[in-house]
Amino acid sequence: MRPTRLDPLFAPVTKLPGIGPKTAKTLTSLLVGHSEREARIADLLFHLPTSMIDRGLRPGIAGSPEGMIVTLTLHVDQHRAPPRNSRAPYKIFAHDETGSIELVFFHARRDYLESVLPIGEQRLVSGKVEWFNDRAQMVHPDYIVTEEDAASLPVIEPVYPLTAGLSGRMITKAMQMAVKVIPSLPEWQDASFMDKQGFPSFQEALLSVHHPEEASDLVAESKAVRRLAYDEYLANQLALALVRNSMRQQGGTERHGNGSLRSKILSALPFQLTDGQVEALKEISEDLEAPARMLRLLQGDVGSGKTVVGLMAMAQVIESGAQAAMMAPTDILARQHFASMEPLCKAAGIRVAVMSGKDTAKNKREINAALEAGEIDLIVGTHALFQSSVNFKNLGIAVVDEQHRFGVHQRLSLSSKGDHVEVLVMTATPIPRTLVLSYFGDMEVSRLTDKPKGRQPIKTVSVSLDRISEVVDRLRAAIHRGEKAYWVCPLVEESEKIDLAAAQERFEDLQRALGPVVSLVHGRQSADDKQQAMDDFKEGRTRLLVATTVIEVGVDVPDATIIVIEHAERFGLAQLHQLRGRVGRGSAASTCLLLYKAPLGETSAARLNILRETNDGFLIAEEDLRLRGEGELLGTRQSGMPGFRIANVEAHGDLMEVARDDAKLILAKDPALQSPRGDALRHLLYLFSRDEAVKLLRAG
Repeated sequence: MRPTRLDPLFAPVTKLPGIGPKTAKTLTSLLVGHSEREARIADLLFHLPTSMIDRGLRPGIAGSPEGMIVTLTLHVDQHRAPPRNSRAPYKIFAHDETGSIELVFFHARRDYLESVLPIGEQRLVSGKVEWFNDRAQMVHPDYIVTEEDAASLPVIEPVYPLTAGLSGRMITKAMQMAVKVIPSLPEWQDASFMDKQGFPSFQEALLSVHHPEEASDLVAESKAVRRLAYDEYLANQLALALVRNSMRQQGGTERHGNGSLRSKILSALPFQLTDGQVEALKEISEDLEAPARMLRLLQGDVGSGKTVVGLMAMAQVIESGAQAAMMAPTDILARQHFASMEPLCKAAGIRVAVMSGKDTAKNKREINAALEAGEIDLIVGTHALFQSSVNFKNLGIAVVDEQHRFGVHQRLSLSSKGDHVEVLVMTATPIPRTLVLSYFGDMEVSRLTDKPKGRQPIKTVSVSLDRISEVVDRLRAAIHRGEKAYWVCPLVEESEKIDLAAAQERFEDLQRALGPVVSLVHGRQSADDKQQAMDDFKEGRTRLLVATTVIEVGVDVPDATIIVIEHAERFGLAQLHQLRGRVGRGSAASTCLLLYKAPLGETSAARLNILRETNDGFLIAEEDLRLRGEGELLGTRQSGMPGFRIANVEAHGDLMEVARDDAKLILAKDPALQSPRGDALRHLLYLFSRDEAVKLLRAG
């Protein structure tokens, strides 16, 4: 049960005075991002200001700088209302000892203005001053107060991120109400660590950021913001550590294979394993032989040979008498994994099948029956493999490709498909160390950093779109030489439909220029049409594949040697690197052409330069993190990815390691969180929506 002390923070925002259903709906879309639950007061309090307005400047009218926010003490002289049915503004003339000013109001109510700015009275007015023909003017002042109410005028006013339908005044007012309900909570942080860091209490930290006394209270490095960021990191790391503990407590099966299947696979491979693959297999094999469940992340750059490592891990489990499943995010990718593994499985005598959304109901029934009877050793498919209708005789390992769609909860739910199912998660997105800790702190990590022998580095060139005809001529010559190429169409932020139109148009242009050797693949095609386009390209019936970003992950055509990425400046670094990895998969030299629209912005130019300079995905990921922040790098809205609301890897990365160590230490001393600090930490887990972890405590 959630501690009752947290009830005020878990109340819906409609409990705050002045927030009706309409405003609550707008706040929910801003603070929660989906409509599955209404925004709570805690969501509002964790929405931190990004900047501030200083109303402390009081220079008098004559000394007011152009475009600056000032606070003036004015004597009201005259009201000038516009004629009836006129669109002209309502003007009020006022002065102080230094000069005179016009206050301008559009669509104004005369009775209201006469009551707040009565002629002959003095008022404090705050807003932005603009100068026209040596006359000062203030359009719609932010504040108008009497001298008696001067204390209600904020000197430092926080500025919050907004959304359509929500004004700064509305959110500031709501926040002032919200800070009043912050309850007194037990301290969950270690006292000596708090002293060393100079951290305020949780309540003081929230008050400091929502009622800043100076601009420095709002920067990411301030003690208050760092305190809240550390709270968020600790909640996350503690939740991941509890998942890991839960996995360990469930025990595991020691899976000692005899090596027979693995040696047959190795003999059938057309290449030698890299040192990185050998090292990763050693780590995985030790995990599988241990009496605890394996939970490991295999990070490999584009083309580093993760699939072979995954297959060898599955072979060890099959040798021990259990079944294996490999999951991919799309039908295309599942069928591709199947196609690349089938000859190796055949050589080793492993019974392998593929199941995807394309299969008929009859086909699915037959595969299900064979799985349940133990007549299939290895099944490849999409996440549909984990629907309740699919049953295994004895599932021993699940290999999950491209983890973005596979979060902590899914990692836990795998256990229902077999006894002590081992989990190997593979990703082709090289992830910086700080992000690995934040998203996969419950997993051991293996990294593949070297490429298979014989692969040549990809030459990367950037070319202005003005020279597109030269690029087409170059492609024509390459196609005549028997080469294959991709042409990736631009990403259009507004809509998938526009993406599609751009791809269709480019396809038609290229087909006119190069003839019937051009084919098209995009996300809106049926699975059959996509597969047909891919097969035509693979088998050489077409030579140039025009595509949207559907080819970003896992498309494997070893003899494709050129990729053209149109409007490369619109893509992120990691995405460009993924796309570039579609070529250079064979032994021939490959080229990546980045077509950009001049002139390039500073960040876009930096991005394209990094790609030209290096093929190292891990280096590129670190740069991407620096240029864009972690939100975009991994897509924090994807399931299982905790989007941090306060913590920022760039500013608070040093706290991540500390939080991980702290979480380990806490659970070593108090695994059930029953001590006074443990009880306080349960409050923390609920506050940052890590309640799944609290359920694990109760479950075991």
